[in-house]
Amino acid sequence: MPTGAKPPFRPLDRPPAEVTVTSGGDGVLFLDCPRPLPKYPAHVLDYLDEGAAAHPDRPYLMRRTPDGGDWMPLRYGETAERMRRIAQALLNMKLTPDRPVMVLSTNTFEHVLITFAAMQVGIPVVPTSPAYSLLSRDFAKLRMICDSVNPGLIFAQNGSRYARAIAAIRRDDTIVVCAEDVSAINGAAAFADLLAAAPTPAVDAARGAQNGDTVAKILFTSGSTGTPKGALNTQRMLCSSQSMLAEISEPVDPDDPTVFLDWLPWHHTFGGNTNLHRILKAGGTLYIDDGKPTPELFTTTIRNLHEVAPTVFSTVPGAYAPLATALESDEALRRNFFSRLKSLSYGGAPLSQDLFERMQALAISETGMRIPFTTGHGMTETPLDTAVYWNTDRVGLIGLPIPGTRMKLVPHGDKYALLLKGPQVTPGYFGNDAANHAAFDDEGFFRTGDAVAWIDKNDPAQGLVFAGRTSEEFKLANGTWVNTGALRLKVLSALSPLVQDLLLTGTDAVGILAWPDMAALKRFCPELPGDAKASEVTGHPSVKAAIAEKLREHNAAFPAASTRIVRAMLLDDQPSLDKGEITDKRYINQRLALDNRQDKVRALFSERPDDTVIMP
Repeated sequence: MPTGAKPPFRPLDRPPAEVTVTSGGDGVLFLDCPRPLPKYPAHVLDYLDEGAAAHPDRPYLMRRTPDGGDWMPLRYGETAERMRRIAQALLNMKLTPDRPVMVLSTNTFEHVLITFAAMQVGIPVVPTSPAYSLLSRDFAKLRMICDSVNPGLIFAQNGSRYARAIAAIRRDDTIVVCAEDVSAINGAAAFADLLAAAPTPAVDAARGAQNGDTVAKILFTSGSTGTPKGALNTQRMLCSSQSMLAEISEPVDPDDPTVFLDWLPWHHTFGGNTNLHRILKAGGTLYIDDGKPTPELFTTTIRNLHEVAPTVFSTVPGAYAPLATALESDEALRRNFFSRLKSLSYGGAPLSQDLFERMQALAISETGMRIPFTTGHGMTETPLDTAVYWNTDRVGLIGLPIPGTRMKLVPHGDKYALLLKGPQVTPGYFGNDAANHAAFDDEGFFRTGDAVAWIDKNDPAQGLVFAGRTSEEFKLANGTWVNTGALRLKVLSALSPLVQDLLLTGTDAVGILAWPDMAALKRFCPELPGDAKASEVTGHPSVKAAIAEKLREHNAAFPAASTRIVRAMLLDDQPSLDKGEITDKRYINQRLALDNRQDKVRALFSERPDDTVIMP
């Protein structure tokens, strides 16, 4: 290898990047993938049937025992058998498609089983964020969802934990089922009792009566850009998106089943559709990770990665910062993590260039090669629509349309607004005519609210880069727009590894409020006490000096008023899930998080700043 040359990527058995671009007039462009979309199943449970027949004893899901000990399996054969029993129980309860099954649960075996059982008999499932039940005081979002869908059955994993939430939303004619602590809720049925039902031909008849338009789930948007809306997820959406993903992924090796370790919540499309069904289709095994990329819970993820060697690893960008920090300091963890790994991927938000480079350096140290890092674009309303399925050193990309997807790019300043059409796109929102009218243009394209730009407009095959959410951009007093999405990535890269995430704000100039990475700060500034808290470092001289130096380097590279950072402040709190500042996928709602921190914004731009303000 020539001096200075980068090690090669691990080879990918994937198709080449290709796209067809046509003009629609007035600067509008239409993008299509030349590869046709293969035929796909009519029902997502066809994948379960195939797995149960081909490898009934293979684990589909793995989770820790209740005491946090060993891993225990839910196998393909028993998943299919238990699902059919529960499906019969739902029919015995006289449940109908117009009264959905509402799920209050984290990622558990029972969550999957009741979801699949409801799908089997054509009853929509409404999985809800556990935060709406466990962290909220007024249960406002949970009540809004319940009032919208009027569930016929509410499933709660644990009666004691969800008792207050159920008391706030339960109606007289609503059946309640609990997997644990059933007696904590008056009149609740035990999940175990559902397994006693003996399947009849009616279970298969209910499945046979469905088609691609059958609503499988009503997934409520995270609210990161507005009030949560119930996106209809049909069987056509779920199955076509998996076929699309398979077309641009490596072929499944039957002798080397896919292994996932995943924490992403199943009430969102990334974890609950893309990952959960991807494993089902591939006949692989998903280990349920009870950890999260938070200071309190990420140690659980690290413990799990010491024991589980994934073949693919997919998560949100917010999880890669603490993961890289842990891998850099733990040789045994690093060795196990890369021992079987074929590729990495991210979604939900852009990844910073620095995190990409840190993960590549780790891969090279263990394998001698760079690791393929893939991503794409997806939403609650469309599980997957674009992908970066080729090797590239660039981050922030969303790639190109995948088979079966048509993109419409509408000029929006120096970028394009992204609109989509395809079998994986939602037909609309449940009971929300106003939102449906606003969601689609006069040609039936779905308005994503995201902006994109070409890497090289003269070479479309290089793909598109994510250019932020149009609702998060803001204008400075001089009339210049601040491209929040792109600038956030630049500043995160500049400040890596010292901060985990940040907020951009300003009127005359741009400033930031940032959440520190305490583990990285303590390594970078060894004079900090080992037990230092975030509140103790916001004004620490060495921390301020380190941040200021990195911002000066950023400003030298990006000196324009819309990209230069004039002031910064470290935050000593965490973004609130209950207040809607951050989603379960760790995406920060910039506007709401700033609205809730106006005191910090005022302090940041004060004429007489205190010692917590950093001025590069």
